[in-house]
Amino acid sequence: MIEMDSDYCQIVNSSFRGERAVDEQTFASLEILAERLEHLKKANKSFSKVVFSSAVERLRSQKNMVAVG
Repeated sequence: MIEMDSDYCQIVNSSFRGERAVDEQTFASLEILAERLEHLKKANKSFSKVVFSSAVERLRSQKNMVAVG
């Protein structure tokens, strides 16, 4: 499971660095990571204040701006 999470993080990180396009795979990875964070928060209150960085939140908000062709 940690390796899979690493893949999602790698995709997002590569998109941030401009090594790959920000595409549906990027947004899917962000959503999976967001879901996992919510599960952690529900499972353990120690994670209740963990949030994504403002850069990640901006990227997540771009999903609504992506043109559908």
